Amino acid sequence: MQYRTLGRTGVQVSSLALGAMNFGRIGRTTQDEVTAVVDAALEGGINVIDTADAYSGGESEEMVGKAIAGRRDDLVLATKATLPMGDERNHRGSSRRWLITSLDNSLRRLGVDHVDLYQIHRWDPTTGDQETLSALTDLQRAGKIRYFGSSTFPAYRIVQAQWAAREHHLSRYVTEQPSYSILQRGIETHVLPVTEEYGLGVLAWSPLASGWLSGAVREGRDITTSRSTFMPQRFDTAIPSNRARLDAVEQLAEVADEAGLTMIQLALGFVTAHPAVTSALIGPRTLDHLHSQLAAADTVLTPDVLDAIDTIVAPGVDLAAHEKNDTPPALLDPALRRR
Repeated sequence: MQYRTLGRTGVQVSSLALGAMNFGRIGRTTQDEVTAVVDAALEGGINVIDTADAYSGGESEEMVGKAIAGRRDDLVLATKATLPMGDERNHRGSSRRWLITSLDNSLRRLGVDHVDLYQIHRWDPTTGDQETLSALTDLQRAGKIRYFGSSTFPAYRIVQAQWAAREHHLSRYVTEQPSYSILQRGIETHVLPVTEEYGLGVLAWSPLASGWLSGAVREGRDITTSRSTFMPQRFDTAIPSNRARLDAVEQLAEVADEAGLTMIQLALGFVTAHPAVTSALIGPRTLDHLHSQLAAADTVLTPDVLDAIDTIVAPGVDLAAHEKNDTPPALLDPALRRR
């Protein structure tokens, strides 16, 4: 396992981090299975666990809390807030009112008195930066969080938040958690240059592109991944963007074979090779998934392999741009771009 410094915090984190989205109902995992995955991840050198209040309605946090009991101080614990937690209209977003309540709920579910990294799961266009940053700064001063970060923010929002923190003399986001993979490289254009400029740690999620780069998706095979069962439209190869992904996967498989690598090693090695990326978040449901991903912990791609990847998916290109989670609201809602 490789270790890197998380932004400018001085905290040392593993180049692979354990994402907990599949813990609970989403991944149909039991507590025993979750504990076994956490045990094996820590034994394999991973020292970061990332969850969120919205994962299985809080069940993921509860399972993580039970799995890490007695060894809290041995790992960097991260969680997130802002996605809806039920139908109540104020049980979401990044207002002071909700963030304080949401964090208390997360701490209770996790069974801890603080988290190391508290992240704003998505930018909330209804809440000003000063409101959010002042609440996070107060939670930090209260000792309930050590650091805070953003997740899937557009580049211009990352910049705006940094300036808001400076202008109002508040603590700032020290990390960003964007989606990044060989098939979705758009953040190389704006987001990663901004995180480098401001010295943010980057925890990249979906490095296996929702399973497209797991090795299980290939031409001529039925697609039966867990993600395809509840997001079938993302794997329907009659859709042009999905066809483009499958074509790219076939070419990437040849590159991996020639380099003596698995597709997972190629995919994770690509993400962790970028100098702006601190860690790649893996989200295994089973021990077998975890072990296949841990095998990439020390993978270092050679320049010729990285060049071959660039010829298949060009730098800065998203093969499925419509799936991005950081699209400005005005591009999605016509009412916001018309007088």
